[in-house]
Amino acid sequence: MLKQRIITALIMAGLFLAAIVYVPVPGLALLFGILVGLGAWEWSCMAGWQHRLARAAYVAVVVVAMTAVYFYCHLGDEPPRVRVQPLLGLACLWWSFALLWVKGFPSSAVLWRSVLMRSIMGLLILVPGWLAAVYLLSIPPVGLMMVILVIVAATADIGAYFTGKRFGKHKLAVAVSPAKTWEGFWGGVAASVLLAVLLWSQLPETAAHIGIASVVAVIITTALASVVGDLTVSMVKRESGIKDSGSLLPGHGGVLDRLDSLCAAAPVFALGLLLAGW
Repeated sequence: MLKQRIITALIMAGLFLAAIVYVPVPGLALLFGILVGLGAWEWSCMAGWQHRLARAAYVAVVVVAMTAVYFYCHLGDEPPRVRVQPLLGLACLWWSFALLWVKGFPSSAVLWRSVLMRSIMGLLILVPGWLAAVYLLSIPPVGLMMVILVIVAATADIGAYFTGKRFGKHKLAVAVSPAKTWEGFWGGVAASVLLAVLLWSQLPETAAHIGIASVVAVIITTALASVVGDLTVSMVKRESGIKDSGSLLPGHGGVLDRLDSLCAAAPVFALGLLLAGW
């Protein structure tokens, strides 16, 4: 299982890097939109929509929302901070509520168990995540910040996995994800701190005004957000009685199983860069 997971991850990483290098920003926005659309299709089932037409309609709503955000924030040109930052802030606020729901699960399910609420949750997870990802592409050099985001989320995940596997004893959120432990959580945090120091040491002279404290703060909060994203989707999957959101990616499950942490991390990372003065 681990071997298959690694092989799939390497293939996905190669395709991602190739797209970043060779595909122009509008094309990347479209590719990311397609991935989010696939994630929306998987989420529609988790939300409780069973009929294919209803699920297709939900995907259409997500696509319309992404299109509206694209034009409102001028994502095809130079997105103005005054339009992007408030939406990123609202997205981060939403993830704060999601964290409270994760901590309160299963009791918190009474607040979001309905099909309508889970449908709204899907919109709040997918659309702001796509917005933040496309916005990151607008920061020169093109694609670098998006690559760093993926590295941050992967570092936190890998650090947590191997630390938890070796030392894990105390459950992090047993009702949501029984395999996750506090030891793994802190291992992911430690790995993220090391990554932050490494990234700070490689900052160009044009970013000399950004101190190590700011870099560590942005990377740590991004890593923590990725954990919240993973736990939030796991919470909904557990309530829906399913293990994986889909089966498209061997060893990983569905598209949403790979997007969950990034959808939470992207708005936090983008907002952190803005507040840090990048």
